[in-house]
Formats: sequence, C-alpha cells, structure tokens
Amino acid sequence: MDVPEVSLSLGGKVAIVTGSGRGIGRAIALALASTGANIAVADVLTPDIDKTVGELQQMGRKAIGVTTDITKRDQVENLVSRTVKELGTVDILVNNAGILRVGPLLDMKEETWDKVMDTNLKAYFLCSQAAGRVMADKKKGCIISTASIAGLKFVGNSAVYAVSKAGVVMLTRAMAVELAPYNIRVNAVAPGIVQTHLMRAVFENPEWVKTRVSRIPLGRQAQPEDIAKVVVFLASDAAGYVTGQTIVADGGELA
Repeated sequence: MDVPEVSLSLGGKVAIVTGSGRGIGRAIALALASTGANIAVADVLTPDIDKTVGELQQMGRKAIGVTTDITKRDQVENLVSRTVKELGTVDILVNNAGILRVGPLLDMKEETWDKVMDTNLKAYFLCSQAAGRVMADKKKGCIISTASIAGLKFVGNSAVYAVSKAGVVMLTRAMAVELAPYNIRVNAVAPGIVQTHLMRAVFENPEWVKTRVSRIPLGRQAQPEDIAKVVVFLASDAAGYVTGQTIVADGGELA
C-alpha cells in the first residue's frame, strides 16, 4: 500500500509577511519560521519590526525587517527587492496587514473609506503583483491573504471593513486563476473574532465578548496562533492542490 507523504516543512523557503510586527502577522511569521522558513518582516512600526526580527533570529532563522507602507507602490517594490537581495528570493507572500474602522455608513467620511480600502485591498494587489512577478519568473510560489468572516457575512456597523474583506475573497479567486499557469497557488484565510491589538476596543466590553463567544460552537475566541497554523498548512506542500479558496477559521460561528 502506498502511504502518502504529508509534510508541513518549509525548510529553505523565504516568506514576506506584512503586518508582522504584532498580532496575527507576528504569529504567522513565527509559525512559518518554526517549520523552516526565513522571513521578511514588513510593518509600518519599526520598533515592532525589530522585536519580531529578534525573535525569529533567536529561532535560528534568517530574518530582515523592512519598514513599509504597503499602500505605496514604491515601498512595496523596495520590500520585495530587498527580500530578494538579502534572503535570495520570494517563495511565500502573506498579505496580512489591515485596519478596522467602524461606524454608520451614512456618517462615514470619504477619507475613512479610502484608507480602509487602500490598506485592506489595494495594498494586497500591490504586494501580490510585486511578489508574484518574482514567483512567475521561477514558475512557483504561494500567496496567502487574510480575509475575514465579515467579508462573507455582514455583522453590522463595519461596512467598509466588510466590503474590503469581501474584495480580498474575490481578489484571491481572480489571482488563483490568473497565476495558476505560473504554478502559483493563491488562497485566503477568513478568521472570526481574534484577540488582537486590532480588536482591543471591543474586547474592553465584556458583555460584547460574552455575547459574541456564545455564538461560537467551540466556545472561545481565536488566538493569533490559531490563524497562523492555517497559514502554515496553506503555505506547505500539504496544500499543493488547494488554490482559489478562502478557509474559514472561526470556531464554527458561521455554521
């Protein structure tokens, strides 16, 4: 009987992780490194970058930090070129950086809409295009984006965030089809509620947390590491026939 080999090893791979100074991005960077990947840490906050880079280097991995505003094409191209120059290539891109703004749609300022869409959607296109060109040249690569269950089911008072994340879901599908001839897989993970700095305001309301968790069959909110484990799977050869998918990681809430 032939027994299939299943491996999550990313030994020798090079990954760019945006928004990896803290939160889900940091957890993703550490998880990828734990299976052998070398990491380019990208964020807008240099102190957070330095902390994550230090942790990765303590694990014995090669790591660089690049302060990057991913909404700016020139800074994204600098991120990719530095990664190639200092780490050798780009095998994996994780589009993770994002922002959350809440409030009634009728009261929302235009600049708020633009800021969220630029950071949560346009920037994913810019990063995927720049890293994707490196991957296309060598006919192999993997792009993973952080979506949200808010992009699959509207939960109220967060219209622009929900629309941006719905855009990530469709961008994932479009890129999966267009990049498949280059042997580039493209997927997304859609977290439910995760205890991070991004969600600090709502976690300060214990009644809100209690109500929300009561809707989750597994009975708890996610930790960043829960999402990072899904990303490791999608980046590995174990997911070699998976592309164009958005994997929901919400403890069963949508179900």
